[in-house]
Amino acid sequence: MTEFVRLEVDGGVATIRIDRAPVNALNTEVQEGLRAAADECSRRDDIRVVILWGGDKVFVAGADVKEFHTMSPQDISRRAAEVMSSIDSVAQIPKPVIAAVTGYALGGGCELAMTADFRISADNAKWGQPEILLGIIPGMGGTQRLPRLVGPSKAKDLIYTGRFIDAAEAHEIGLVDVVVEADQVYATAKAMADKLAKGPTLALRAAKAAIDQGLQGDLATGLKLESHLFAGLFATEDRTSGMTSFIENGPGKATFSGK
Repeated sequence: MTEFVRLEVDGGVATIRIDRAPVNALNTEVQEGLRAAADECSRRDDIRVVILWGGDKVFVAGADVKEFHTMSPQDISRRAAEVMSSIDSVAQIPKPVIAAVTGYALGGGCELAMTADFRISADNAKWGQPEILLGIIPGMGGTQRLPRLVGPSKAKDLIYTGRFIDAAEAHEIGLVDVVVEADQVYATAKAMADKLAKGPTLALRAAKAAIDQGLQGDLATGLKLESHLFAGLFATEDRTSGMTSFIENGPGKATFSGK
């Protein structure tokens, strides 16, 4: 992808590896690397599940404040949409995405993790949206995704104060799904990804679209979307395989081709 973002694929599972020492700060090059990696993950049929991974020590400790500090109001006005879309491109991957978080997920790091469908956190990781301490607000989706995950009151607490929270509190409020020891974060994410990679690809894509797009509108619109996606899956090979296997062998024993 770029010098600081790599894409590694193993058995249907892609790992988007952010590697910009010392803390994986999201400068422009990292942002564009994430966009390129997300686009490739979306396009490639051999990729069924995606893991976001910053390494053993830190996920992403935030945006590159030194880079932002040099920008004028005119510069950031031109750049803001690109900053947002680079992170949002990960949210738009039409496949299951798992964030494997060690160390710090702060500011842009927390915002990147929230683009994933699931977040696995090290027990000693720190989470937060500390932008208010810089005199700004989150600009990569934090004011929108955080309240959708934890509710508006908890989101306002974190965004208004800029305080860091530990993995236990992040799990308690619903920001984190699973907490494990730090040396087990990637292995836990990989085990989850391997299981999902064996599932029916098109049905998983439809489920993600129904949930994510349905949350953007009212219930009636969401129900219509679900009905449309549900009916469309009856044209897939995996639907035939899944139902035939259920009738002949019982639940949970189907082998899916992804077609």
